Amino acid sequence: MSTSPLDATNDGITGNQMLTGMIRLRGALQAAALPLDLSGVASLREHRQEVIDQLEDYVIPRLMSLDAPLLTVVGGSTGAGKSTLVNTIVGHRVTASGVLRPTTRSPVLAHHPDDGQWFGQDRLLPDLKRVDHPTNDHDCIQLVPTPAVPKGIAILDAPDVDSVEERNRILAGQLLSAADLWLFVTSAARYSDQVPWEYLKQAAERSTAVAMVLDRTPPDTFDTVAGHLARMMASRGLKDSPLFGVPEGSVSEEGLLPAGHAAEIRSWLEALAADQVARNAIVHQTVGGSIRILTRRVYPIADAAEEQVRAIADLGTLVKRQYDIVGTQLLTSAVDGTLLRGDLLTRWQEFVGSGELIRSLEAKVGFVRERLVNAIKGKPQQAERVGVAIESALEALVVEHGEQAAARAAAAWRATPYGAQLVDAASEDLARATRDLRRRTVAATQAWQSDLQEMVRNESGDVRTSARFLAVGVRGLAVTLAVTVLGGDQPPAAATESLRLGNRLLETVVGPGTAGLLRHQARASLEDRIGALLAGEQNRYLAPAGQWQLAEDAGEQLRAAARRVDDLRYAATMQKGSAHNGGHL
Repeated sequence: MSTSPLDATNDGITGNQMLTGMIRLRGALQAAALPLDLSGVASLREHRQEVIDQLEDYVIPRLMSLDAPLLTVVGGSTGAGKSTLVNTIVGHRVTASGVLRPTTRSPVLAHHPDDGQWFGQDRLLPDLKRVDHPTNDHDCIQLVPTPAVPKGIAILDAPDVDSVEERNRILAGQLLSAADLWLFVTSAARYSDQVPWEYLKQAAERSTAVAMVLDRTPPDTFDTVAGHLARMMASRGLKDSPLFGVPEGSVSEEGLLPAGHAAEIRSWLEALAADQVARNAIVHQTVGGSIRILTRRVYPIADAAEEQVRAIADLGTLVKRQYDIVGTQLLTSAVDGTLLRGDLLTRWQEFVGSGELIRSLEAKVGFVRERLVNAIKGKPQQAERVGVAIESALEALVVEHGEQAAARAAAAWRATPYGAQLVDAASEDLARATRDLRRRTVAATQAWQSDLQEMVRNESGDVRTSARFLAVGVRGLAVTLAVTVLGGDQPPAAATESLRLGNRLLETVVGPGTAGLLRHQARASLEDRIGALLAGEQNRYLAPAGQWQLAEDAGEQLRAAARRVDDLRYAATMQKGSAHNGGHL
């Protein structure tokens, strides 16, 4: 009997702890996605999925149901007579047999009626729908309750491992991976075929319990073939596996061989069904071997996940570099006077005029009240026009640079094979700015101008009640502040005089010190909002929905989960070692 990680109880090591460990391992595997097409990743993706499938189809369900009947899967080569053998072992037809190949398409599970609760949808092979009638649906498993099968054991007729139909081959591998015991059937004509031995090699590597059946063998050649097959088994790690012989014989209309042909196999299975200790030993051997192999298979996946994380980080760096370059250019263009041209310059010059407003504000208000009133006529409407022009100018500037950044980032990704993959797979054109960038820019510009009005209110202090402040108003001072920020220190020649007047206007109303503070705050607010717009654009690359969700520590989390399972297995082996001889763990 082998040492098992499932039944040690000293020092608190229990099957429940192992079950928890395997569930965490599955979660870590699911989190360790391999989305990028790096070198060699295709085989590792398949490798990862195989491990997840083995956990979900067999190891975890079996750990949850250690007392379930021994699942014996009858598998093997095409034409070896598996279905006929199953019918003969059971004693009546439970599965279709015939000369048409492949015969078995969906699996058939025969079990004692009292064991039916163990094979519900939430048990072994949960992805296969349970039915009670024959079907060729690969996604179904037919359950056949019959008292002819002894309690404590179940017999499953599987498709051919070398079937001409790929779906049959996949299903056969899935079923064998979910078995406690393989009853592997071959024949004198097929026993040396390569494909079945590839499966048997996997069984030996993970200590799966196997019994071989040499079927359809003429009596005069049986000893020779059986001797050769036994030597092949010994050389491939299966020397302790039973070898049964089933001679050729006529098949009845019910699909059965003469009862004596399979009597030895049935007696052996009945003995297992009656011996709970022996059944447990087989389950523990197979599950323990599966756990041992699965944890080993995890480490290359963890390495690959870390390589993916590094590649993703490199892609993120490429995108950030391009957006940083374009972002710097955008911020410079926003505050160096570039925007003071066209409609914005025209609207601003209409607002600030030729200096009459400034001279009126600088005069003694008590003596020139009529002059001041005349100077500000129409200014509120003109201030609104300046605000709208600011929105249009910033919108055009941001969208232009957003397009440049997207094109540069997409080109940088296309220079790498895995980056090109993501550009092509994206649900939107990553080489272009987002469709709503224009809308978001207008909203951000309006919010910025609202910020400026609030700044003017907060920083103007006592001057808010002055005639000068009331003459220009919060909106007028806010657009003046916006234009002075956009104009920068060296505006275009055409805008120099009007920008000078704008600065004088601001300083005349709130004072030079407050004007300088407001300009500083206004510029910082603009930079923050422009930066947020580009960050939103950049996030399309840094977190494309569903494309490459991978935690930075995914590889280490996977290793940690595997180490935890190994520690439990090792501790159980040490605790039970004195009570068991041999062992596969």
